[in-house]
This record gives sequence, C-alpha cells and structure tokens, in this order.
Amino acid sequence: MRVIDSPSGFSAYASDMTDRDDLLKLVRDLAVVKGRVTLSSGQVADWYVDLRRLTLHHAGAPLVGRVMLDLVDDWEFDAVGGLTLGADPVALAMLHAAAARGGRALDAFVVRKSDKAHGLQRRVEGPDVAGRRVLAVEDTSTTGGSVLTAVAALREAGAEVVGVAVIVDRGAEKAVRAAGLSYRSAFSLVDLGQQG
Repeated sequence: MRVIDSPSGFSAYASDMTDRDDLLKLVRDLAVVKGRVTLSSGQVADWYVDLRRLTLHHAGAPLVGRVMLDLVDDWEFDAVGGLTLGADPVALAMLHAAAARGGRALDAFVVRKSDKAHGLQRRVEGPDVAGRRVLAVEDTSTTGGSVLTAVAALREAGAEVVGVAVIVDRGAEKAVRAAGLSYRSAFSLVDLGQQG
C-alpha cells in the first residue's frame, strides 16, 4: 500500500482514504458537542468529543474498526483493548474488522478501572495477555491518563505493549510518548476544526 500524508500531517493509506473521510464526517456530525464540559482529566473545555455516539453507531463502528486497523497496519500485535469504557467499542470494532478481512486473528480485552474483588479477580478481562504483544486503544485522549493507566495494568499482567492508538487526539501525544510509547491518532484537533 502507498502511504500518503493527510492534511493534518498524519499518514493514511491511499486505499482507505474513503473510510477515513467517511469516519471524519461522522465524528464531526455525531460526536462533536458544543458547550462547557469537565473532561475526565479534570480540565474544562467549551466543546466535547463524545465518541461513544460514534463507536456505538451502526455506521460508525465498522468505520472505526477499519480505520484504526489501517492506522497501525505496520505494528505487530495480536490483542487490542484499553481502559473501560472508552476503549471497549474501539477494540471490538477492530476485532470485527480484522475478522472480516480474514487472515488475521485479533483478540480484544478490557482493562478494569480497579482490581476485581471477586471471581478470578482479574484486572484485564478477556483472553490472557501475558506474554502477548498488545495494542492499547482509547476513543479520545486529552492527557493520556486513561490509556497510561491501561498500559500499567497490561504490563503488570505480563503483556508487551507495542503502542497506543486513539481515534481523536486532544493533546495526549506528548505524555504518551514521554512514557516511552509509540503513539498514533486517526484525527487531530485540526481535523475536527477545533483549537483545544
């Protein structure tokens, strides 16, 4: 596949520009909400990206899966997931997209926000990640806090985290890279027509 640069400076695969363009339109139409809101990081913003409106949407979820798989096509991993709740639909969309393409077995996992006190008392649910190469995902990230919490839990469970990928980066790239992780996002604030 030929790699080309998108207007925001992110790389995209030429054969998938239609999916990326369609996903961006849905992000803008469904997920960008104007109005004062407190983010999970504690920061206050005048707009919000509610990506669950997209990742749980009948047309959005398949696009999320395909675009996110293409975004990290050159990374080797066999399981994907992150901190519940934002990462869950992203991971499942990628699992289904990989299965639809055939030839790639991709598992998904869920990282709990805290240790489970009953049952098997697992913090990382789903297929065992110990000794496996995994991708940590999130729908959107401002500070990187949620995804870095997931990365710490994954490492504690014995996984090798190959990198972090998000649908929309609101500013987490610097913190994630400072933690020594590779980082990619499908869209930036520039793509969404927002400044921060």
